[in-house]
Amino acid sequence: MAAQPGNTTFAPNVSPAQDHTSSLPFNFSYGDYDLPLDEEEDMTKTRTFFAAKIVIGVALAGIMLVCGVGNFVFIAALARYKKLRNLTNLLIANLAISDFLVAIICCPFEMDYYVVRQLSWEHGHVLCASVNYLRTVSLYVSTNALLAIAIDRYLAIVHPLKPRMNYQTAACLIALVWVVSILIAIPSAYFTTETVLVIVKSQEKIFCGQIWPVDQQLYYKSYFLFIFGVEFVGPVLTMTLCYARVSRELWFKAVPGFQTEQIRKRLRCRRKTVLVLMCVLTAYVLCWAPFYGFSIVRDFFPTVFVKEKHYLTAFYVVECIAMSNSMINTVCFVTVKNNTMKYFKKMLLHHWQPSHHGSKSSADLELKTSGMPATEEVDCIRLK
Repeated sequence: MAAQPGNTTFAPNVSPAQDHTSSLPFNFSYGDYDLPLDEEEDMTKTRTFFAAKIVIGVALAGIMLVCGVGNFVFIAALARYKKLRNLTNLLIANLAISDFLVAIICCPFEMDYYVVRQLSWEHGHVLCASVNYLRTVSLYVSTNALLAIAIDRYLAIVHPLKPRMNYQTAACLIALVWVVSILIAIPSAYFTTETVLVIVKSQEKIFCGQIWPVDQQLYYKSYFLFIFGVEFVGPVLTMTLCYARVSRELWFKAVPGFQTEQIRKRLRCRRKTVLVLMCVLTAYVLCWAPFYGFSIVRDFFPTVFVKEKHYLTAFYVVECIAMSNSMINTVCFVTVKNNTMKYFKKMLLHHWQPSHHGSKSSADLELKTSGMPATEEVDCIRLK
């Protein structure tokens, strides 16, 4: 959640980047939390931090609004209408659920921590560990779900004659996404703690985040590099290769035989969907690469930031950019390509209609959503 200090002689190590926590380089003492300001100056009282606080507050409010409302609508529509329950949407549902939980559980606490109390945790150790853990699991679920969607598109387009993934396989894949994310995020909860930091002579702030003991620095660095490879470099490279191969198939490979209007429409749909997916991948890289890069420099080359006055403030802004990626996923997957608002309006109309028209309305809705062909937007995302 907040900056994590270390100690020059008895240095607790720092948290991994995926913890969504910022940390001071591990060769600083606890008294250097407000480094490199003057002894009597509180970093949270500077104009730079005030500006960053506004940016962070707006971003967190946007995440709560966009991800909270958008993903709730998608989840509700998915539960109500069988027509939406195709394999791709089930994979997208992992993104929706993880981002929704973060929006309604983590973001309010982070708003209180960053903006209201200005880097002081007042909710106890259990919530400190739980919020850190849930935020970390959410990142891994989102990354793994994006990877699963990319592989699914690759198999469907590049190898169309091979058997498609069935619902049993999809269920196992979804379970694997969550189990892997839950297990590899355990250190974020185990090493999370609260620490009282003296900012100025008359003020104390309670830090909430991971602190790795000095004798486990080697384990931390190994864990960090493992996470960096498995949950960022590996997925990004795999998704890039998948979409490059798919792009070659859709744009640069001649289609044999006579092309009917239906075939051309199907090709256009596939191209549109792949473009959306490539935009999602690009946004993911642009949002998270600065965060990972900043964290690598912070954890492995800490002296770079020794003389930087607004090091912490800069990190909070970088973290804010990374967290905002969930809004891009929600807009691209949930509200745009899946035409979810149309289904949500149907649910509202069905709910508020007079009771004596209920059975007819229900039948009409089921006919429209399960018996009629899917709209182009939904069909494009399905790519069947």
